[in-house]
Amino acid sequence: MKLGRLNHIGVVTPSIPYSIAHWRDVMGATKIHDPFDLPAQGVKVCFVDTPADGPGNGTQIELIEPLGEESPIHGFLTKNPLGGQHHICFEVPDIQIAKSELEAMGKRVLGEPRIGAHGTLIFFVHPKDMGGMLTEVMETPKDH
Repeated sequence: MKLGRLNHIGVVTPSIPYSIAHWRDVMGATKIHDPFDLPAQGVKVCFVDTPADGPGNGTQIELIEPLGEESPIHGFLTKNPLGGQHHICFEVPDIQIAKSELEAMGKRVLGEPRIGAHGTLIFFVHPKDMGGMLTEVMETPKDH
């Protein structure tokens, strides 16, 4: 398994509009994408770009808000009412090879690859197998 580019850091928030204001007004973000719903994952998502010296180089902040009490991140907000860092996401060239290699190492892959917020295949790896961090593995978008 070869470590790829850090694509984004997932941050759960009780309010994407509040978080957008924070990233814009406090952190100085200048490129904030329009929020959108991902009903299949039970979340609303908004990407905030960090500065980059070329296309696709900046790591993004992924703001994640639950779409309701059935959302898989609803429990995270119950324990952390202000929100906080939820996961980190690394790119890989081939999602199936990465999944096979991680499973061969005994890492617990959480579910089958599915389409994520960037429109490419993703899966998550259990935090107990990844140094305490929920880790998303994402196939590198073809436009990078």
